[in-house]
Amino acid sequence: MRAAEIAAAVNAGKASATHFVEVSLNRIAAYDAVQPQAWIHRPNPETVRAQAAEVDARIAAGETLPLAGVPFAVKDNIDVAGMPTTAACPAFTYAAERSATVVDRLKAAGAVCMGKTNLDQFATGLVGTRSPFGICTSVLNEEHISGGSSSGSAVAVAAGLVPFALGTDTAGSGRVPAALNGLVGLKPTKGRWSTQGLVPACRSLDCISLFANDLADIALIEPVLAAFDAEDPYSRQTKDRALGRRIGVPRPDQLNWCGDEESPALFDAALKAIEGAGMEPVESDIGFLQDTAAMLYQGPWVAERTAALSDLLRDDPSALHPVVRAIVEQGLNVTAVDTFRAQYRLQTQIRRAAQMWDGIDALVLPTAPTSYRIADLLDDPITLNSNLGLYTNFVNLLDMSAIAVPAGFRKDRTGFGITLIGPAWADAALLKLAGDYLAAAEPALSSFPDRERA
Repeated sequence: MRAAEIAAAVNAGKASATHFVEVSLNRIAAYDAVQPQAWIHRPNPETVRAQAAEVDARIAAGETLPLAGVPFAVKDNIDVAGMPTTAACPAFTYAAERSATVVDRLKAAGAVCMGKTNLDQFATGLVGTRSPFGICTSVLNEEHISGGSSSGSAVAVAAGLVPFALGTDTAGSGRVPAALNGLVGLKPTKGRWSTQGLVPACRSLDCISLFANDLADIALIEPVLAAFDAEDPYSRQTKDRALGRRIGVPRPDQLNWCGDEESPALFDAALKAIEGAGMEPVESDIGFLQDTAAMLYQGPWVAERTAALSDLLRDDPSALHPVVRAIVEQGLNVTAVDTFRAQYRLQTQIRRAAQMWDGIDALVLPTAPTSYRIADLLDDPITLNSNLGLYTNFVNLLDMSAIAVPAGFRKDRTGFGITLIGPAWADAALLKLAGDYLAAAEPALSSFPDRERA
């Protein structure tokens, strides 16, 4: 299921939105035998069919809709009118009276919401194991994590249940699950897409994110979402920045693979494809980026998560997942002095990032250094989770844009990916660079049968 193909067929009158919604409903029902925990809430099928019928009526009336009849899923920390929002915490649940701005924009474009997906509770984690609604697994190897926090959204797309899904990304939640499940994951520039209707994790850093199977769908959907929203105090006027073809490549001594024996070769192959696509590799010092990444959870930004959950933490702490509670409780010890000192340090890192962009146009990094078995992750939930964010945690702190793309599979079939990272507003330009990379890498990627699993 590809969004571009569905929309083209429905707009041309070759198929109906109702048809594609029925396909999605059937696939979802069948996959319930594998991972029902990918979903937290699904509306009655008749409600979904009614949405599709409305789209068909609009097409019959002469409208052309960019996402006509395209089924999609929404991470359950994003409001959809008429559905509960849980953020994977039953005690927090409320009935959403209106949809998030991004959901409204998708529906106006003709897309049909199939339901709300599972996540690491309150979007705190990169693993997909921190939810009372169940642990999501990789679609490629059920012993391995799906990645998180947008776990259910990634599973829904990778399993072929819907062509695209909304996630969120504060520390890497829209990129790590993409890598582990062989997807494309776009984390836009902060403020490019509205976060009105999103349950905050770190409100000053949060982004809505997007999962799809290919870049064509990302390119179709992104303009629907990119718009200034006066209701969102963090929204910014959208603009685009062009990029050249100088691609920063990390020094080998700065790469930490966390013991993974296959990831280095997969990354080397991706770098060869980058060069084969006509881009110029430029060795770059990423030490300051790694230092910035550590600031997200070792610095005062953890207190921003605490602020978002302060009432629940005070009134009903047992409602929180034990690992999530242990993380957000750390914020109670953060002082204003700590916060200002970290802000000063971050400003220095922001200046260094600006200087970095003087020498390169974009940066390529592994999306995640490795994949973990669920059993191992549960034994060491903090350290292994931190490892997954080594190459993602700094991006929002430094106001960067990023797109994660597949870069092969390990022998155990778990996905490996790379991320192209650019300065703010380089979103569209990164899509072009990612397309050039994938065109050069495709002969190697297509040798893996799981790439066409959906």
